[in-house]
Parts: sequence; C-alpha cells; structure tokens
Amino acid sequence: MLITGIKSKPVYAPLSADVTGRHHLMLGVGPGASPLLRVLAEMRDAAPLALEATRVLLVPVDGAAGGPAAQFEHTGIAALSRFEDAGTLLEAFAASLEESVMGTRLYVAGPESFIGRAMQIALRFDLNKDEIRAEECGTLARRVRCVHCRATTEDVRTNIVRCAGCERWLLVRDHYSRRLAAYMGVMVDAESPGELPPVREIYL
Repeated sequence: MLITGIKSKPVYAPLSADVTGRHHLMLGVGPGASPLLRVLAEMRDAAPLALEATRVLLVPVDGAAGGPAAQFEHTGIAALSRFEDAGTLLEAFAASLEESVMGTRLYVAGPESFIGRAMQIALRFDLNKDEIRAEECGTLARRVRCVHCRATTEDVRTNIVRCAGCERWLLVRDHYSRRLAAYMGVMVDAESPGELPPVREIYL
C-alpha cells in the first residue's frame, strides 16, 4: 500500500517579499507566474527600488498576449528571461548563480519537482535556506528515484510506475529526499513477480 504520514514531504509557505535583500532572483514555471507577480506587487508597495534589482526566469503557461508572462514587462524589474522548459531555465539559473553576490534572495514558484531541482542547485552554490523561498503550485506529478538502479523517472502521475532505468515496476512512496529532490520508488512485485496492484492516476 502507499505509505502515508511520512514527515519528509516538504511544506511550502506562500511566497512573500524580503525587501532586505540586495538582489532578487525569481524562478517560475507555468502557474508559478502568479505568485511571483504577487511578490512583485508587494515590492512595489514596500520598496519600489527593489524591482530594479530583480531578475525573473520564467517558463510561461503559453504565449498568449496579455497573459501572466506579459504582465512582468510592466512591473519595472531589471530583466525578464523566458524559456521553453524547466530544464533550460534551470541551466540558466545555475549560470546566473556563478555571478551572484551576497544578499541575493531566491524565490521559486511551480510544481514540487521543479522546486526540488532548483533547491538542489541553490544549495550547491551555498545559498542559505533563509535566503530561499518557495511556493508549490501546478501539477502534483512526482520525480521518482529507483532505490534499485538509482535512475530517476520524471513526471510520474500514478501510484505504480515502470522505472526509466531498470524497467522494474515501482511503488511510488511518500518518502521524499531533499538531497535527491525525488520520492523513493521500490519494486512493487518483488515477492510475486508480475503481480501488480491496480495502477491509479493520483498525482494530477
């Protein structure tokens, strides 16, 4: 059965502006644009000059004119960079941290899988946890790490998934590893090969 009640699952508070920062770096995927716009509105009211030290990296929901992505162009921020997918955004994020300075505040908004990968990069560059804020929104699809072959399967929406590496059928546990930014997957039919419980789509 799916193991529940494990305390390893992160809990994300709604984003809020930290105007004590010298620089502000914002990452958003899809519906993550809305929380970032909310934070920018807080900055505009509390410390307008902070907007001039803010850069946004964004994967828009779509390219529709007048959508959330277009709204960033009228906020007074220093720079807006758009990307086709989360992978290329995170590459640009890592590159930007090579040039980051003390006093940088990081804001991340999007699905948990995206937040986890961004956190991995941020901690690799020694950002302190009190300099990082995150808000979960969008799909609940999970990154699943196979405990047998250590491969990671992306965008898992079902309770049972075939490993992208060893092709074992894995039970998607609720245990989350912050270090790996993934949920653990264990072989579900180890005792009775080929006998699988019903596969259900539960992480929508």
